[in-house]
Amino acid sequence: MGLFNNFNISASGLTAQRLRMDLISSNIANANTTKAEDGKPYRRKLPVFSAKLKDEINKFDTGEDIGNGVEVSSIQESKEPYKLVYNPNHPEANESGYVEMPNINIVSEMTDMISATRAYEANVTALNSAKSMAQSALKIG
Repeated sequence: MGLFNNFNISASGLTAQRLRMDLISSNIANANTTKAEDGKPYRRKLPVFSAKLKDEINKFDTGEDIGNGVEVSSIQESKEPYKLVYNPNHPEANESGYVEMPNINIVSEMTDMISATRAYEANVTALNSAKSMAQSALKIG
């Protein structure tokens, strides 16, 4: 594993966690959006991460599947049902007086946000450690 692989792996983790935070922020901002572009309530969006593997040529050199970071393979919408809230005065209420609200739980979003923040911090720490080791190696030579 080369020196710059450490930087690339940490950078991919930082990018992935930043996107995760963006999606969480979007979910929280749209927690009360009863009508999105498609005319239905907003659906919670979730990132799907996958391991980024080295190319096939390097794989055969070492004989191993060596990870090369993480990437966001897709962004999916949650399949959870909408919440029904009784509010007969709401313009989007059905004939029974219920409004379909987004399937977003603020508590779980905040928990996900804390998790994404911790993962981001871990990647920063790994990046700084690799940088420190590289600087120490340069001082030796």
